[in-house]
Amino acid sequence: MSFTIFTNATLVLPDRLEPKASLLVRGGRIRAFGHPDLISSDAIDLGGMYLCPGFVDLHVHGGAGADFMDGSAEAFRTACRCHARHGTTSLTPTSTVARMADYRRFLELCGELAGDVPAGSRVVGCHFYGPYFARPAKGCHPDQDFLTPDEENAAAFMKLADRMPLVVTVAPEIESAEWLVRTYAARGVRFNAGHSHATFAQMEAAVGWGVRHVDHLYCAMSDRARLRPGQAFPMRGGVMEATLYFDELTTEVIADGRHLSPELLRLAYKVKGPDRLCLVSDSMRAVDMPDGEYYFGPDRTGELVRRANDVGVTPDGAGLASGVMPLVHGVRTMHRAAGVPLAEAVRMASLTPARVLGVEAEVGSLEAGKRADLVVLDAGLNVRQVYVGGERVA
Repeated sequence: MSFTIFTNATLVLPDRLEPKASLLVRGGRIRAFGHPDLISSDAIDLGGMYLCPGFVDLHVHGGAGADFMDGSAEAFRTACRCHARHGTTSLTPTSTVARMADYRRFLELCGELAGDVPAGSRVVGCHFYGPYFARPAKGCHPDQDFLTPDEENAAAFMKLADRMPLVVTVAPEIESAEWLVRTYAARGVRFNAGHSHATFAQMEAAVGWGVRHVDHLYCAMSDRARLRPGQAFPMRGGVMEATLYFDELTTEVIADGRHLSPELLRLAYKVKGPDRLCLVSDSMRAVDMPDGEYYFGPDRTGELVRRANDVGVTPDGAGLASGVMPLVHGVRTMHRAAGVPLAEAVRMASLTPARVLGVEAEVGSLEAGKRADLVVLDAGLNVRQVYVGGERVA
C-alpha cells in the first residue's frame, strides 16, 4: 500500500497550530500525525507551510462557468474541479429556484455523482434550496416554481435522503412548513431556515419542529427593521435575531469581504462561536471567470446577474447576487479582517460544516483514520497543494 509523508509542516488542528510536525498518509487516509520519527527519501517537505484539512462547503452553486442546475454531469464535474483547486475537498451542490424538471434533474445528478469526482471536490450531500422559499424573500433567485409542501412534491424530492445526506431549506412561515419538517426530519432529512421573513415566534416554532441550521446569516432574512413597517407595537425580532439567540441553531456567513462588513462577521463569531458558525462560499458559476454577465441557476433560464468587484450583483448593480470567490477566501477574510484565530477560521470551513452535515467521522479535521483530504497554504494563506483522498489535485 502506497504512502506519503509530509514533514516540516505547521498542522492546523481544530484548536491550535502544531509547527514542525509530520503527517503520514496511507491508503487514502491519515494514519499518524504530530512529531513521530517519520523518515523517507520521498517525504514532502512543506517548509513550515500550513497543512489543513480540506474545506467543506455547505452552500455552493457552481464555478468555472458551470452551475449545478445546468442539468448535466459535466457541469457538476466542472464545478467540483474548480472548487477542488481552491482547497474545497467536500461540498454539497446547492440548487436555485427553478422549474420542476430542473429540480428533479438536480436531485438525480446529486445521487449519481455522490462520492468522488475525479480531480474534484467530493459530493458528500445535497442542498435542496429553492422550492420552499418565501417568494418575497427570494433575493436574486429566478421567480419560477415556488412550491407549497405537499405529499406529492415532497415524496418526489425527499427520496434522495435514503442515499446521501439531504439538506432542505424552508421558510417557516409558508403553508405546510411544519408538516414538511416534522414528517421528514424524522426520516433523516436535515432542515435549514432560509429566504424567509418569519418572525422570532415563527422561528422558535420551527426549532421545535426540527429546524437546526440557518442559511447565510444577515442575507435574505427578516429582522426587527424589516418587520417594523407591518406592525404597531411592540417591535418583534425576526430570523436574524432568532438565529443569534437559539443555541440549537447553527448558521453560516459569506465571508467574501463584500457581503458582510468585518463587524458583522465579528458579531456572528462572538455570539455563535466557531462550533456553531460555518463559512460558506455561496458562489455561483462566475468563480474563476472574468467580470461580466452570467446566469444564476440553469443556463439560459436562470436569473441574469453580473460579476463585478469580486462579488455577484444584480444587473443594475443595486443588490448582491451570490458569491464569486472560493471558500479559502472566506478563511482569509475571517482571519485577517475579523481577527479570528487561524485554527478557528479553518475549523469553521472544515470540521464545523462537516458536523452540521453529519460527515465528521470521515472529513473535517486532521485525525487518524479520516480521509486524507488536505490543503497546503503558504504564509499568505494561498493554496499551494490540494489532496483528495491522498491524491494530489492539479
